[in-house]
Amino acid sequence: MSHIAVERNRRRQMNEHLKVLRSLTPCFYIKRGDQASIIGGVIEFIKELHQVLQSLEAKKRRKSLSPSPGPSPRQCQLSPQPEESPFGNNFKELGACCNSPVADVEAKISGSNVLLRTISRRIPGQIVRIINVLEKLSFEILHLNISSMEDTVLYSFVIKIGLECQVSVEELALEVQQSFCYGAAYIKGLPEI
Repeated sequence: MSHIAVERNRRRQMNEHLKVLRSLTPCFYIKRGDQASIIGGVIEFIKELHQVLQSLEAKKRRKSLSPSPGPSPRQCQLSPQPEESPFGNNFKELGACCNSPVADVEAKISGSNVLLRTISRRIPGQIVRIINVLEKLSFEILHLNISSMEDTVLYSFVIKIGLECQVSVEELALEVQQSFCYGAAYIKGLPEI
């Protein structure tokens, strides 16, 4: 009889913990209400938060090392070997990073898709500019995830390489990085609050 009571108590605690996890996680991370979906959604949410944290730490390090204006948005590096990325994970596939004081852009090939991530300050209309670049380059957006913390935003895309696409990952990262220039010019024109 005590074994049944212990098991009932364990299940009750597990359900309470799952309810708390579900309440702390944005709803679009959790596809269904079953335990596996809740835990999987929480894992994805924590991974995104971890990426944002690592990117913010990298940006903070860059600012502390270089008080002068940073590299131009045209500086782009091809990364076929693993290297430190502002997004925290190592490249295992062919990828490229384009970093500037305005935004960090990472693009890497994963099978027949490209994983594209950007992190920057919030810039009005930036997501539309990125989507326009992707469509212009014949990419099809399969998935988009937006995470934000204070004035920083992380855009994560999974994009399918179109048949007409003739662009390398370096060119993709550079094109997306250049789309931030227009938004940054817009932000600089606004009065400080």
